[in-house]
Amino acid sequence: MLFFYIRHGDPIYNPDSLTPLGERQAEAVGKRLALYGIDKIYSSTSNRAFLTAKPTAEILKKDIEQLDFAKEGYAWQEMTAIDTDEKRRWFFQNSVTRKQFVSDEIRELGDKWYTHPAFKDTKAKSGIDRVTAASDELFKSLGYEHINGTGTYKVLNDNNDRVALFAHQGFGLLFFSCFLDIPYPQFAMHFDMSHSGMTVVEFKNENRIAIPKILTFANDSHLYREGLPTKYNNEIYF
Repeated sequence: MLFFYIRHGDPIYNPDSLTPLGERQAEAVGKRLALYGIDKIYSSTSNRAFLTAKPTAEILKKDIEQLDFAKEGYAWQEMTAIDTDEKRRWFFQNSVTRKQFVSDEIRELGDKWYTHPAFKDTKAKSGIDRVTAASDELFKSLGYEHINGTGTYKVLNDNNDRVALFAHQGFGLLFFSCFLDIPYPQFAMHFDMSHSGMTVVEFKNENRIAIPKILTFANDSHLYREGLPTKYNNEIYF
């Protein structure tokens, strides 16, 4: 199986939608995925994710199944903290928690990082538990049963399906951490996703065990092909 994770296009957060640029990014994603096809299309229940998935679904004549657990609002309540300027930010963007995430103390705690006193008043553990349980259910339905804590999956139904999930940045970093069994502080501090970035994960059957491997992360070649700006979150060209 190949699993495609696509962040939504350039957003309007209120009301929840896409900018004209975001709509063009979504069309570019659809053209790219249509080249080889997609068997199943999922999106979060947020409108900006659904609208990003829509061109792909229209081109391939597929339905979009919405997954509420992927809605970013839930992760926002779980994986954020108040910064020094009294604004709430993701842990990986917060000036205080960013320093803690790269500390020796947090690294030594591994996947129990949330037991650190700095996070005792947050909902981090419940967020990890929620997304782990939901992602395990999703992948099991696709034929792969998570062997928790190992980064491996028992192959229940070997297949060559191509499955796409359209969702978010903040949720996505938590999601990848959970289903790959990589401690969230390490993953969130060293990886990021720009608008419409496409990540591809291979689930390859090796003696009935699959070890998910990221083949490309937050790739934006569809934007380059369509002559759209390859600009990280509208800030940095590269």
